[in-house]
Amino acid sequence: MARNKEGLVLLLDVGPSMHGVLPEVEKVCSLLMQKKLIFGKYDEVGVVLFGTDETENELAIEVGGYEHVSVLRNIKVVDGDAAEIVQNLRRGTFHGDFMDAIVVGIDMLIKKYGSTNKGKQRICIITDARFPVKVPYEGTKEDQVDAISEQMKEHGIKLESIVFREPQLLHDEATEENDRLLGHFAKRITARLVHVDSPTSLLGALKTRNVAPVTVYRGDLEISPNCKIKVWVYKKTSEEKFPTLKKYSDKAPPTDKFATHEVKVDYEYKSMVEPDKVVPPEQRIKGYRYGPQVVPIASHDWDAIRFRPEKGVKLLGFTDVSNVLRHYYMKDVYMFIPEPKNNRAIVAVSAIARAMKEMNKCAILRCVWRQGQGNVVIGVLTPNISSVDNIPDSFFFNVLPFAEDLREFQFPSFDRLPAAWQPTAEQQEAADNFVLGLDLAPPEREEILPPDFTPNPVLERFYRFLDLKSKQPDAAVLPLDPALKRITEPDPELVSLQLPLLENLSKSFELRENPKKKKTSKIAWRTEQPTNQEIEAGPAGGHNETATSNDVKIEDPSASRAFLTDANIGDLDPVKDFEAMMSRRDSPKWVHVAIEQMKIYINNLIENSVEGDGSNDDKAIECLKALRKGCIIEQEPNEFNNFLKVLFEKWRATSLGRFLGHLCSKGITLICKEEAADSDVTEEAAKGFLVKLEAESQ
Repeated sequence: MARNKEGLVLLLDVGPSMHGVLPEVEKVCSLLMQKKLIFGKYDEVGVVLFGTDETENELAIEVGGYEHVSVLRNIKVVDGDAAEIVQNLRRGTFHGDFMDAIVVGIDMLIKKYGSTNKGKQRICIITDARFPVKVPYEGTKEDQVDAISEQMKEHGIKLESIVFREPQLLHDEATEENDRLLGHFAKRITARLVHVDSPTSLLGALKTRNVAPVTVYRGDLEISPNCKIKVWVYKKTSEEKFPTLKKYSDKAPPTDKFATHEVKVDYEYKSMVEPDKVVPPEQRIKGYRYGPQVVPIASHDWDAIRFRPEKGVKLLGFTDVSNVLRHYYMKDVYMFIPEPKNNRAIVAVSAIARAMKEMNKCAILRCVWRQGQGNVVIGVLTPNISSVDNIPDSFFFNVLPFAEDLREFQFPSFDRLPAAWQPTAEQQEAADNFVLGLDLAPPEREEILPPDFTPNPVLERFYRFLDLKSKQPDAAVLPLDPALKRITEPDPELVSLQLPLLENLSKSFELRENPKKKKTSKIAWRTEQPTNQEIEAGPAGGHNETATSNDVKIEDPSASRAFLTDANIGDLDPVKDFEAMMSRRDSPKWVHVAIEQMKIYINNLIENSVEGDGSNDDKAIECLKALRKGCIIEQEPNEFNNFLKVLFEKWRATSLGRFLGHLCSKGITLICKEEAADSDVTEEAAKGFLVKLEAESQ
């Protein structure tokens, strides 16, 4: 017998009220068998149907009763036939009695295991529990539950009840009574009662893989040198990954029944100087790059500098819960529980947890789970107050980042944008209604996609395909199952109900397509002299500068304009060139470069006005407006303010002073604090500067 072998009996309701959901029940039960073939190939499974036309069980023969309960498969080691047998369940015409089915399942487990395998026997029942169970010959139905519970407790049998009911189903006296009876099991024995209302949640409700609880740490939680609490630490969540794929070889003879088909991989390291010479392990050493060189570090050096902390968990102190932000949590979630059957530890953990909860505090711990562990974990401990009498209080633990783990990405606040860029009251209301309308946990319905009942669609699809390939090696990949599709796409029913909100949101905002920029082709350095046409055109067609021998050549002529306007402000469309440079994110220097080039370009426009006729004034005004807007967005208000002050001082006493009048007519003034928080100019000062412009223009 395998050490962790589980004995499982599936009790499946096939009565008329379950016919609509039986295809989903077949899928989830088949998936259960498939996973057991991968992770629990020594597990034993039996299948019992209730609500059938026939009666096929040993209790009916031995003592009578237990009608319409049929044993589809006796308890035996799981195999490929088990996955197939649950894929075509017979449909019954009688309303199933889940109490009779539970008794038949208990009888099968007792006859199979007797007094052995305690704690590793499980009964899983899937039903809608819509119809009343039979009244027992003696006592009440609650007395019957108590008697059955005593038998299950004596033999270490666990019960898992999955009740499937559609959302629109109204609860009556029978359903409430059945829920009460199934809930009564949970109070007497190790039992779990789950209500589901969709095929997707049904997939996640049946635990298809049992993970044995393994402690990460057993030892003291050191509050101080004189105060230590015995605790056990488990992982509460952990990412489930694909099964390990192994290399397989089909070169073994078909007649060899003992062939393992394993592939052994061996690596050889050869010298670059002597390619035919193999370098043995004792002559190899690891090297790490340090600038242009590689620094070799021997293994004994690593052993000398390696940090070897002592195993233990120590309290560093307490802090307000608000000081530890949710996005600081890293990796998996751990659970600290007091040492089982240690009353002093249970009382101590409960006292500290309740005090932390009352004071809204969390604890900061230093953790070393194993002796010789190469790293130290700093994390936050938060209280978990139990709501069940027989379950003690505990803690949740999350790993916190060190300074090197943080990513300080600073983004400007929306509040700093100009008022014209802020949403209107109507737009804000449309967005608020949109968020509320797509709430996955509406007040009158069950939560959609709760983590406890939402399986990983990628893993589920992989296991189904693995089973298919085992039977049909040439089978193609099947389309995504509708139940899994509801996890990866919005709920069609929810979207259809909130369609008016979606339309209102679309009408409230102007939606425009954001065209994708064409990628420039590869560039190549050239040494030949440019042609006369290239010199006359100049970069971006705007500057008459002479190209040097180190100019960049664009292999794709159609991309030359896009490339050059990103790097220069030309005469053809200076505002567009400036905005293109400001939007570049491949280097933080582009913002400064764009602002400086626009300043020079505006200054040149004003200086080059022909005899003061103002032919370039309109163009300069447009460029100045673009510069002002860009400095507000990128939070560089002082760049624009200083430049505008320089223009004022430079041109107010010259013949080009009329340009200041254009600024006044367009309302272009200094950027104030209301427009950009980093500005040193108040709104009154900005208005005063506008008055100065008007006075000088006259």
